[in-house]
Amino acid sequence: MAVLILLALFAGLNVYAYVLMGYDKRQAKRGGRRVPERTLFLLSFAGGCIGIERGMKKFRHKTQHRSFRILVPLSFVTVALLYGVLLKLML
Repeated sequence: MAVLILLALFAGLNVYAYVLMGYDKRQAKRGGRRVPERTLFLLSFAGGCIGIERGMKKFRHKTQHRSFRILVPLSFVTVALLYGVLLKLML
């Protein structure tokens, strides 16, 4: 049961991250209020790294920022280790 909750959390974080990247891109085009980069990085390291990465590619957003090109792949490794440890502890 706990494994399903963890997987649902992971999926939800990634969907939210993807939508947030699209929202931020739209706000950037309109000159509206933006999502802070810190929020996007925190979401990525919390488990939304796939959604952030897919959003970067789909919306062509933040792809030229060096910090995103470095930290998003790093978050993949961090999240894989974190979720791997959590799954091992649950089983």
